[in-house]
Amino acid sequence: MALAKFFEKTALAASHVLRGFDQKVFLETLLAKTIAVFFDESAEASREARWTLELAVNLLARLYPRISIVSPHTSKLIEPLSSSAAAINPEIEIDHTLAESSMCLVVGKSRPLTRALCVYVGSEGWITKVSSQAPVGSTDVTIPFGADAAACIGVANLFRATFQDQLEDAPSDETWQMSLLDFDPCASRPSNPVPVNADFDETHLIGLGAIGNGCVWTLSRLRGLRGTLHLVDNQCVELSNLQRYTLTDSSSIGLSKADFAKDRLASTGLNVIPHPYRWGNYLAQRNNWILPRVAAAVDTASDRQAIQAALPEWIVNAWTQVGDLGVSRHRFLGDQACLACLYLPTGPQKHEDELVAEAIGLPNDKLIVRKLLVTNEALDHEYLSKIAAATGIDTLELLKFEGQPLRVFYSQAVCGGVLLRLGATPVTQRRVEVPLAFQSALAGIFLAAELVAKAAGLKTFPPPVTTKIDLLRPLGPYVSLPAPKSAAGNCICQDPEYINVFLKKYKMRSS
Repeated sequence: MALAKFFEKTALAASHVLRGFDQKVFLETLLAKTIAVFFDESAEASREARWTLELAVNLLARLYPRISIVSPHTSKLIEPLSSSAAAINPEIEIDHTLAESSMCLVVGKSRPLTRALCVYVGSEGWITKVSSQAPVGSTDVTIPFGADAAACIGVANLFRATFQDQLEDAPSDETWQMSLLDFDPCASRPSNPVPVNADFDETHLIGLGAIGNGCVWTLSRLRGLRGTLHLVDNQCVELSNLQRYTLTDSSSIGLSKADFAKDRLASTGLNVIPHPYRWGNYLAQRNNWILPRVAAAVDTASDRQAIQAALPEWIVNAWTQVGDLGVSRHRFLGDQACLACLYLPTGPQKHEDELVAEAIGLPNDKLIVRKLLVTNEALDHEYLSKIAAATGIDTLELLKFEGQPLRVFYSQAVCGGVLLRLGATPVTQRRVEVPLAFQSALAGIFLAAELVAKAAGLKTFPPPVTTKIDLLRPLGPYVSLPAPKSAAGNCICQDPEYINVFLKKYKMRSS
């Protein structure tokens, strides 16, 4: 048994959420656990349960070096589930018994014969369900939102159990359910329309990172969609992306994210158009800026501000951050926040050169870093030695980056977790926040649910602006809140010129 080649990125993600993180202890804990995924005949007969199993195994294979896929009956699902896990981590160890299991994710209506901790998950169309008490089962409809969310919530419960000593207030969820249409865990009759007739009109999905992957993963399960979906992302898949990109496996490295995502959506009925550009470059070559619907799955506040500045008619935004993940819905007019309102700077903001300089342990080298970022010139032995000295790492460990641009070094060594593995100083280690796979995937599923709800006209009244949950704590009864416009009055949605341009674009009256 060996760790996945992207383990460094996994450790970096865990370092942000586990108290007193120590990579050696983290590794030993994972190696000591065998996570079982158990399902019965009722699960195999349910397409929703099969979807839950597929995503659960996908997520587990990105974290645990040993899993067990178990069914009490002769199942045709064992082999494809095992193959998908091995495609993600070719060195993973896969068992098919409960004998050595530390904990068990259960899909279906049966209890496994084990003393291991069990987490039961299931779904009913838009409704996702989890319990630590008893099986919850799954129905067999064509709506994937509850099923995919159940996989993320179940894997999150297993993570909390695995690292309970390093997480505060993180017991398993007892019994909880929520529709991804109304996002109301307290609803006596959660919203659950089936089937769904969705016309995407002209929609843009901006960003095909981990959240974008989760969105495309869920949309790819739907059939009979109509309209056009533009996919905007200029990057290709890197090894470290496998830590949390649900669409990827070891064969995906080097592929264009936009083209790759298009292929996954081939059966949906959508007219999918990939655009391997940054958002600004895409807009510059687009003939018109009429943007009826935009889904934002980007990483930074500045990227979100740029999206809002293009004045789409409607925006849905998904995010992950330390403390929560969520989705927000935005119209430009009215008294509720536009997307830019949520991401207005509250003080001086650091430029990219400052952030990178700090991340490599050389905060006083801003001008040098700026030049390296702009010119894309190769790193030499001397500068790598300087980085090694600043971060407390042996120079020999960094020489494999000699001749590479600084952006490559930053992406692979800092964001990819190499510096963390090599024992970089704590300050340097924590410059880059990386979510865990189940967090990013759920944010993407929320995004997909909002897109389909909008396309199908299922929300007859404006929902609260934000919905957010913390998968590292027990799920609560209230997850959605309104968000008023910026109290400072300095957002573009409060500027008369921007408002007039918006009204002219979409032929609306100010009243």
